[in-house]
Amino acid sequence: MADTNFDLIVIGGGPGGYVTAIRGSQLGMKTALVEREHLGGICLNWGCIPTKALLRTSEVYHLMQHAEDFGLSVKDVKFDIKKVVERSRKVAGRLSGGVGMLMKKNKIQVFDGHGALAGKGQVKVAKDKKDVATLKAKHIILATGARARTLPGLEPDGKLIWTYKEAMVPESMPKSLLVIGSGAIGIEFASFYRTLGAEVTVVEVLDRILPVEDEEISAFAHKAFKKQGMNIITGASVKELKTGKDNVTATIDKGGKTEKVTVDRVILAVGIVGNVENIGLENTKVKVEKTHVVTGKYSETDEPGVYAIGDLTGPPWLAHKASHEGVICVEKIAGQNPHPLNTSRIPGCTYCHPQIASVGMTEAKAKEAGHKVRVGRFSFVGNGKAIALGDDQGLVKTIFDDKTGELLGAHMVGAEVTELIQGYAVAQTLETTEAELLETVFPHPTLSEMMHEAVLDAYGRVIHL
Repeated sequence: MADTNFDLIVIGGGPGGYVTAIRGSQLGMKTALVEREHLGGICLNWGCIPTKALLRTSEVYHLMQHAEDFGLSVKDVKFDIKKVVERSRKVAGRLSGGVGMLMKKNKIQVFDGHGALAGKGQVKVAKDKKDVATLKAKHIILATGARARTLPGLEPDGKLIWTYKEAMVPESMPKSLLVIGSGAIGIEFASFYRTLGAEVTVVEVLDRILPVEDEEISAFAHKAFKKQGMNIITGASVKELKTGKDNVTATIDKGGKTEKVTVDRVILAVGIVGNVENIGLENTKVKVEKTHVVTGKYSETDEPGVYAIGDLTGPPWLAHKASHEGVICVEKIAGQNPHPLNTSRIPGCTYCHPQIASVGMTEAKAKEAGHKVRVGRFSFVGNGKAIALGDDQGLVKTIFDDKTGELLGAHMVGAEVTELIQGYAVAQTLETTEAELLETVFPHPTLSEMMHEAVLDAYGRVIHL
């Protein structure tokens, strides 16, 4: 019989849950992890990782189509969508297996089943409607994640109307596609399918795409997507989806005027809802607001001994936020004194083409907060590495407090910016001002030089533009 007494139980094996379990084990806690489906969670199996594998394929396909720009000759460039999907699934499977090895290495006992609170300090695990075990621990961390939001009248059917899950494993390539929602998920899928040749329409209810990004970056991306042939409709909503034999007709309302668009497939990307159902919250003091668990600065809930992390809780709903949040939570449980998570300093990345990345305040948010700002910009057209890459369309933008020199925010659009943004994230964590950034030596030739130039520009010292 498996041992059922632990110091720590984590419910959910996604990037928040499994990382938290590992840190708990490192701190000497006897730890159990309960996962009902896949180690690695949605992110590793159906989100962050496999989508990046798909987008890498589309990136390579794009480069092959422009081989002549690099002095190369490639004829009859084609793709096999089944093999594209197969590669993506293999990548996800490899990493999921890796998480299993990490659990064994860290002596974490994994229970295969659905976990739910079952009284003070207890978790009931069930599989296929049969009880597996009742576990006991002083500390229980909920990391059950979230799922795609659906809207009344726009429910997915898995065949013609997709969520992100179906969009990742198409049996055939649609010739036309409607994406409802222009956040990171929607835009990544729009970019993938458009690059592979589908006619793509994106509908966004707000007045601009990528609404959480800086307005200037959003506008740059919009222009780039339109140039690629995307049809983008902002300030509009989809009122009805009518399915045919092998297509969908959408009724789109924009300012009281309606139009109908018929496409092969529809992708719903209208946000997420927390997985708060059937995890035993009913007889606890845990508070839920708008489908997400309310927590304190160390992820504690109002129920003693119960904590919640990741997408189950508040924004930003990002894998790296969940992992860091879990580490802080378990270190606090262990009696350490970690700094609470500053959610304003969590970088966000969107892996479309061009890529988008940001950290901190947008220019508008900085002004709303009362800051007198200094703004610096540097265009990719002034960077030697970008020109050599053949990808010289992009922008780096920095926002400083005029009085203190504090780096309030940084925003980028262009090649490989998802790899560059961490430089600014480190700078914010170290409370770096413009003085240190101005004195930092950036290697040449690199894309990172643009980060320096954007700082220089904020202080009237830009060199290469």
